[in-house]
Amino acid sequence: MTRAARLDLRSFQQELASRLAAKTTAQVESSRLGIECRGERWLVRLSDADEVIAVPPIVPVPLTQRWFLGLANIRGNLFSVIDFAAFLGREPIVIGALSRLILLNGRSGEQNAGIVVQRVLGLRNLAQLTPVDDSSPSAEWHVQRWADSDGSTWQEIDLVKLARDPAFLQVGA
Repeated sequence: MTRAARLDLRSFQQELASRLAAKTTAQVESSRLGIECRGERWLVRLSDADEVIAVPPIVPVPLTQRWFLGLANIRGNLFSVIDFAAFLGREPIVIGALSRLILLNGRSGEQNAGIVVQRVLGLRNLAQLTPVDDSSPSAEWHVQRWADSDGSTWQEIDLVKLARDPAFLQVGA
């Protein structure tokens, strides 16, 4: 193989690798994690969630809001555990086999926290959803409302803004 042919092959491989990396980044940016709480569907940016795990044992903390479930030890670190449905003013979640704890990304602040959801519905591509105009007042951490082809609505949320919301931070009763 001539030197020119090797250089062309190398540049082709580098270009292909950068195109694949860009496509992967674009796919991650357009993907959201679908979750469900009390029949409502929510979308979370993948970069906002550090990890999704089975709900570990939780130690209750007295004199806290009903939505503050307590503390969980996750790999030697204490995490505040919030019942997302109860935080929204709905009936508390009954933690079952499908329930998951979504750990908030470190960008959300210094606190280690996670929200318990009834179940994770998998990844959703925003390209397959239609934005819905919603003029009703909503929380600052609500990003966009979407509709899917089945007519279900999804509320996209910003977990970083949720973690900084004064109501979320006020766990004392």
